[in-house]
Amino acid sequence: MRRFVIISFMVISIANCIPQQIKTPIPTSLPSTAGEAYQTLTEFFALLNEKKYTEADSLYGGSYEQMQDWNPDIDPSDRAALWARACEQNGLRCLLVRTATFKRLEGEAYVFQVEFSNPDRSLFVLGPCCGANETDMPPVSQFEYKMTRTAEGKFVVMNLPPYVP
Repeated sequence: MRRFVIISFMVISIANCIPQQIKTPIPTSLPSTAGEAYQTLTEFFALLNEKKYTEADSLYGGSYEQMQDWNPDIDPSDRAALWARACEQNGLRCLLVRTATFKRLEGEAYVFQVEFSNPDRSLFVLGPCCGANETDMPPVSQFEYKMTRTAEGKFVVMNLPPYVP
């Protein structure tokens, strides 16, 4: 009996010396703040795609300078009109988000890699522009979007939709 106790003690002692593999849980979703940013990003593009420009504008925090340059005849305070013209005439592609992958935190900005779907549900690919060829200007299907928080803590999109001249 004494021999059994000593052997059992030795086995337990040796077992405790063997390094144990620590299993890290695999995240099943984005952290809540990145998840909130993702929701805002996809909602912003869905609203633009549905031509709900006023609602979409409330989720935008970037510059209006380019849209104003394209449309000097529109009152700069009429942001819904700027979005309508930009999406419907000026070449912004206000498409639905196909995929959005959280890539990194850049200071206070959440950076996502985004792919869009064409109206026929195919992948949107921005091809070469303005006389360039695919070697000089390779096609792009993934776009980087930054999301930041307002002073009120609400996420906003900081980049315009893809532009096709």
